[in-house]
Amino acid sequence: MDFKINSKILEKLLSKVIPAVPSRTPMSILENFLFEIKDGSLTISATDLEIALRSSINITAEKNVKMVISARLLYDIVRNLDDTLINFTIDSKGKMRINTDKGVYNLSYSPSEDFPEIPSVSKEKEIQINGSDLKKALDQTAFAMSKEDMRPPMTGMLFEFSPEGLKFVTTDGHRLVKYINQLIVSEAQEQYIVPERAISVLLKLLGDQDVKIYLSKTYASFQINELEFITRLIGEKYPAYNSVIPLENENILTVNRMELLSTIRRMILFSSSNPKQVKFSIGNNSLDVSAEDIDHGSDAKENIVCDYKGDSMEIGFNTNYVNDVLSHLDGEQVVFKLHSPTKAGIIEPVQKQENEDVMMLLMPVRINN
Repeated sequence: MDFKINSKILEKLLSKVIPAVPSRTPMSILENFLFEIKDGSLTISATDLEIALRSSINITAEKNVKMVISARLLYDIVRNLDDTLINFTIDSKGKMRINTDKGVYNLSYSPSEDFPEIPSVSKEKEIQINGSDLKKALDQTAFAMSKEDMRPPMTGMLFEFSPEGLKFVTTDGHRLVKYINQLIVSEAQEQYIVPERAISVLLKLLGDQDVKIYLSKTYASFQINELEFITRLIGEKYPAYNSVIPLENENILTVNRMELLSTIRRMILFSSSNPKQVKFSIGNNSLDVSAEDIDHGSDAKENIVCDYKGDSMEIGFNTNYVNDVLSHLDGEQVVFKLHSPTKAGIIEPVQKQENEDVMMLLMPVRINN
């Protein structure tokens, strides 16, 4: 059986699917692409049992065929070819021949029976979102996912459907981020937890194209044109995050985001290795930002003009966490809503973007004396 395809078109197809191929696995079958030609369509699939990717393209072929073939070898061959026409010949003896105008490459393939079945997610309920909007939501929240496996729900990102909008929530216990896309509303409250690895892969796939999302109790599917991305969900309950968001933070600090971010990045150089902390001394429309490296006997302090309404206060934060928060917010000005040196602070952009709301929460640290 023969078929032809342009090398760059095939490379683009394979590059979309290769992220699901595990680099190390005790199951050698997972190191392969599932290669299927059916009714004039070529579909390439891959999975590591936690995520799966598959993408299709129309071709001209006389027969249907289904097999598995080394993913890395096929991908590396194709991406190292010039822009040329490839002629594939697949025989019945386990051989695939790749012919170009410059050479011939022979690969072995295997039957597809042992390749894991890729789950199908019901298309009954569809949520459609612009790819750029979804990417922004993931970008602004992914950094706060927990790295500790002891609390599995917090290692993922919560997708919460609500009347207020689609909420994206992450927390590691020290910081919390809530981003709301107000265009996607739902009368029913539903929660799904998407694992960190899936978020990482999804971020690389997203562009300007609309994304169709399908959800079940155990899997989520993201359809981007001819590409389908499927991930297993974390099947546990997400922490009651609303209970830790303070409602009475009456001390309001407004400051230029980039000016404070530049200061924080300099303070990182003077923060002790454990714990890294920065001190905010606030009062009279003035913010003193200071850090001290006790181990090396060095310290730093800067003053930033700000707008402050509230009682004078000294409060400490993890320097890296402040850096992360300011790096992932938009806008010229940010507002810190504070209650006391021992209570969580809320950080938000002053200028809200249309159809979205974002809130970041930081737990303070005890200031070294």
